[in-house]
Amino acid sequence: MDTLFEFFSFNDPNVLIVTLGTFFLGAISATTGCFAFLRKRSLVGDAVAHAILPGIALAFMIGQEKNPIILIIGALISGWIALLSIDHISKNSKIKSDTAIGLVLSVFFGFGILLLTRIQHSGAGNQAGLDKFLFGKAASMSVQDVQTFAIVGLITLIILSSFYKEFKLISFNPDYASSVGLPVRTLEFFLSSLTVLAITTGIQSVGVVLMAALLITPAAAARSWTHRLGSMILLSALFGAFAGLTGTYISYTAPRMPTGPWVVMALSFFALFSLVFAPKRGVLSRIRQQRKNREKIITENILKAMYQIGERHGAQGDVVTEEVLQEKRSFLKREFSLGVRLLRKRLWIIESPEGWKLTTSGVTEASRVVRLHRLWEMYLNQKMNLQADHIHPNAETIEHIITPEIERELIRELDRPERDPHDREIPYTS
Repeated sequence: MDTLFEFFSFNDPNVLIVTLGTFFLGAISATTGCFAFLRKRSLVGDAVAHAILPGIALAFMIGQEKNPIILIIGALISGWIALLSIDHISKNSKIKSDTAIGLVLSVFFGFGILLLTRIQHSGAGNQAGLDKFLFGKAASMSVQDVQTFAIVGLITLIILSSFYKEFKLISFNPDYASSVGLPVRTLEFFLSSLTVLAITTGIQSVGVVLMAALLITPAAAARSWTHRLGSMILLSALFGAFAGLTGTYISYTAPRMPTGPWVVMALSFFALFSLVFAPKRGVLSRIRQQRKNREKIITENILKAMYQIGERHGAQGDVVTEEVLQEKRSFLKREFSLGVRLLRKRLWIIESPEGWKLTTSGVTEASRVVRLHRLWEMYLNQKMNLQADHIHPNAETIEHIITPEIERELIRELDRPERDPHDREIPYTS
C-alpha cells in the first residue's frame, strides 16, 4: 500500500510524465483502433507500425536531431507510403491483401533496420536511443513527448467528433456511403491518417513490434461488451488509458520491468477477460445461451410429442408413459430426463405412477409449439410452394425460434388458417 500511495502521489516528476504519456497514448491508439478493427484493417496497422521505422531513421539522418516533431513527420510520410503501397498492390495486381501486407511490412522494416544500423555505425553522438523505437522505452519520455501526445489526442478527438457519423457509415457500409454522395475516399484518407498518426506517436512507448496490440487489443476487448459504436469507442479508450496506467505502475514497482510490454500485457488481460466474461458475446455467455437453447428444444419437443399423442387419442391431459413418448419420438435418455425435470419445475407436467400428464398451463404451452410448427409448414407450402412431404424437417428447426411478432405476422399473411398442409388442426388459444 505504501508503494501504491507513493506512486499516485506523483512526487517524482518522471513518474508523472511517463504516466501521463502512456495514459494519453493508450486512449489515442484505442480510439482510432476501433475504426481499424471495424474496417477489418488490423493487420494493416501492424504493417504500418513496422513500416514507419525507415521514416524515423531518414528523418534523423536529414535533421541530425531527435526532435519528436521531425521524427513524427518522417514516420507519417513513411507510414503513408506503406499504406498506399498496400492498397496499390492489392488493387492493381493478383496479389491478395494479406500477401501485400506481409510484403510491405518485411521490405519497409528491413530497410528501417538497415538505416538504423548505418546510423549506429556513423559515429553520431546524438543517435543514442533511436533503437528504442524497435521495442519501446516509455521510461525515457520527456515533457515534450507528453505535450506531443496531448496535441495528437486533441486533433484526433476534434476530427472524430466532427466526422463521427461519416466515419461510422464508411466503417460499416462504404458502398452505401458512396451511393448517398459521401466522399468515401477522402474520409478514408482522414481515417487512415489518424491511424498512422496514432501508430507514429505510440512506437516510442511500446515500439514497432507491439504497437499493433496497443491499436487493436482495446477495440477487440470493447467490442465484446457492446453493439454501439459510441460505447465501443469510450470503452476502448478507457481500456487503453487504464492499461497505460497499469503498465506504468508495474514498471514503477519493479524497475527492471519495461513499461511498454506491461502495457500490452494489461491490454491482453482486459481482452481475455472480455472474451470470457462479456455478458452477451463472452465465452461463458455463449455457453449459457447454448445450454438454454438445448433445454428449450428438448422441453418443447417433449411437450409437442405429448400434445400430439393426446390429439391422436382425442383428449389432452391424459397420462403418457415414457415408452409411448419414445415410440412417438426417439429421445436420448439423458436429454429426456433433463427435459422432464425442467417441465416438472415449470409446472407444465405432473408425474403419476404410470407416467406424466400435461397441466393446464402445459397444454397451453404445448399447443403454442404445435401451432408454430404447423403455421410454418403452412407458410412453406403456400408462400414458398414446397410440397407437404418436404417441409417437416425445416419446421422442426424453425418452430423453436419463432417469436410472438413473427407468429402474428404468419397468421396475418396466411389469413389465420384452420388446418395445416397435412390436414391437421392448427390450435389457437382464442
